[in-house]
Amino acid sequence: MHRVVQLFCAAIILTALTTAPAESQRNGIRLVRDAEIENIIRGYSTPIFNAAGLSAEDVNIHLVRDNRLNAFVAGGQRLFINTGLLMRAEDPNAVIGVIAHEAGHIAGGHLARIQDELRNAELKSILAAVVGIAVGAATGDGAAAGTIIRGRQGAAITDLLKYSRTQESAADAAALKYLDATGQSARGISEFFRLLQADIRLQGGREHPYLSSHPLTNDRISVVDNHVALSRFADAQVPRQQIIDHQMMRAKLIGFMQPLASVLRIFPETNNSVPARYARSTAFYLEGNLAKSIPLIDGLIAQAPKNPYFHELKGQMLFENGRIEQSLGPYRKSVELAPEEPLLRTALARAQIETEDQALLEEASTHLEAAAGREPDMREIWRLTTIVNGRLGRRGEMALAQAQFEILGGEYVAARTLADRAIDQLPVGSPGWLRAQDIRADAQQRINSR
Repeated sequence: MHRVVQLFCAAIILTALTTAPAESQRNGIRLVRDAEIENIIRGYSTPIFNAAGLSAEDVNIHLVRDNRLNAFVAGGQRLFINTGLLMRAEDPNAVIGVIAHEAGHIAGGHLARIQDELRNAELKSILAAVVGIAVGAATGDGAAAGTIIRGRQGAAITDLLKYSRTQESAADAAALKYLDATGQSARGISEFFRLLQADIRLQGGREHPYLSSHPLTNDRISVVDNHVALSRFADAQVPRQQIIDHQMMRAKLIGFMQPLASVLRIFPETNNSVPARYARSTAFYLEGNLAKSIPLIDGLIAQAPKNPYFHELKGQMLFENGRIEQSLGPYRKSVELAPEEPLLRTALARAQIETEDQALLEEASTHLEAAAGREPDMREIWRLTTIVNGRLGRRGEMALAQAQFEILGGEYVAARTLADRAIDQLPVGSPGWLRAQDIRADAQQRINSR
């Protein structure tokens, strides 16, 4: 594929389709995991996905640590949302509007179609090169050959940009339809576009109508505003709990992602609201100032003792400051309050393992098994399960967990070797033995397809 087309492909797939927490890397993108925030986003998105004819359970939502205003879809039904968007959108409707736009891309099959267009562009580029070489050989005019090549390649990229703009307009229209179907105002989309426009102007950028992968932002604002003017849901109220959840999410992200000075500017110590104290408790803890962070989180727990995420945060504060034994109580309480959350169970299991108390390993194993049942693709679960089984002397189960860890990381040769070891050590026909067989077959197939 021509280099220009490669770069365009990366832009379309990774950033341009729309223009805490634990972190991990995925294809160079810094992903953030946080049970509280993920649940809030899932609450925003489920009605939209249903309106789009999508199964909400089949759409994977990922949080990206990136301060830019952006969200995108990639790799099938995968929605990526930047933390910058979540922090800057002061109204839940702005985020919901962006999710609706992305749902339009997924429901419209735009990823598959853009791949077809990219292949067409590649063929045009190749054809331009072949014709240019032929002209150069026949005439001895290298300049003429270069002009032909550049002209055809430019046309291919122009076609791609035009096609992308068409898809973006279709996703905008779909978003408006989904919002009406769920009885929600589309004002949030307009808010997001205005934030985007302000960023473009701040950076000194200028949108070109033919050299952009998106319609002009002004045009998009006009389309949404016209829709709002005619929609009976224009002034639909956001549920009070949704507003509270949004404020808590923003506060948590700002506390985790912004420097302490910025956090205190946004949420000064004179601000005694719950979101402000949440943000400050997080920011002080990240600065290592438990003398300030612990009283703040204790005050929040006293005010809302059934909030599992306050207990989780206190456990995290204590754990990451070496007070592992003390972290077990808050972590256990978070799991007691939200037993279906795999991230909370995994955090508790990690703390139990770190105590090096052999008596806690069976309980840790139980938590990890429950977490794996809900999120089997989380590598950290299998890393910790490997440690637990190793310390308990369960060699077959340890090899199986290692195999699962390696295959999720794309290490297929290692996964096959470990699966073979598990097959040799586990009882024939047992669930673990059967799972090892599946991992081995999967790893072998992936090795063969390279």
